[in-house]
Amino acid sequence: MMLRVAGAQIPVTGDVQSNVAAIRRAIAFAVEQGADVLLTPEGSLSGYTPHFDRQAVEEGWRQLVAEARSARLALALGTCYVEADGLTYNQIRFTDEQGNFLGFHAKILRCATVTSPPVGEIARYAVAPLRTFMLRGVRVGGLICNDLWANPTCTPMHDVHLTQQLARMGVQVIFHAVNGGRNGTDWSRVAWQYHESNLRLRALAARVWVVTVDNCYPLDLRCSSPSGVISPDGGWKKRVPANGEHYFVYTIRLKGMASPAGAGSL
Repeated sequence: MMLRVAGAQIPVTGDVQSNVAAIRRAIAFAVEQGADVLLTPEGSLSGYTPHFDRQAVEEGWRQLVAEARSARLALALGTCYVEADGLTYNQIRFTDEQGNFLGFHAKILRCATVTSPPVGEIARYAVAPLRTFMLRGVRVGGLICNDLWANPTCTPMHDVHLTQQLARMGVQVIFHAVNGGRNGTDWSRVAWQYHESNLRLRALAARVWVVTVDNCYPLDLRCSSPSGVISPDGGWKKRVPANGEHYFVYTIRLKGMASPAGAGSL
């Protein structure tokens, strides 16, 4: 079984129309390369904010799904979104190649201060149970930024090892949408190292494929985390430059179900 994945390291801004244009460029690349599914960064449609133009986001979503559907391209699209329950979620929204909405993964390990009480995303976005999705016969899952690495400087919640939870749920490929802070300082470089190490070690520990993309805005700074594809042995199979807008495509070849979580060793 194979799944041809595309990823887009694109700029994410507060301008929804600019974000739509960036995602459309990524869709064009994915279609040209014959991808089955495209992953975009955290907040790539709405911007990384709970204060977005709801109507513009909903219209942009409809346009992008229609464009992808016409090319039989599935989407794992990062955006903040207001659902029918009136709550705002930081999501990856999944559609299949026919444009059917499969549901969403909502960020669970939301960033906040480590004070008591915590201040930040934890008070701005709702959360939903961890779940899985089927894309072209492959069981996949989504994680958003801190969901994967539980950075101890910005999460007041326990690390519940969501990669391994997804593996136990039968997931073989995790789509990971990132929008990390960085400022070019030494601590940004430390965070990069932490993020990359966690990407590789957690893919290895859960024996899953990880497809990951970060926001590249502002363009003159290195991203907060590398973008590309990591195999269940923890090695990079595809990787793009650390600065600027880049796309990639890779064909994942799957052999049966994922191994039980925790089976990895160093």
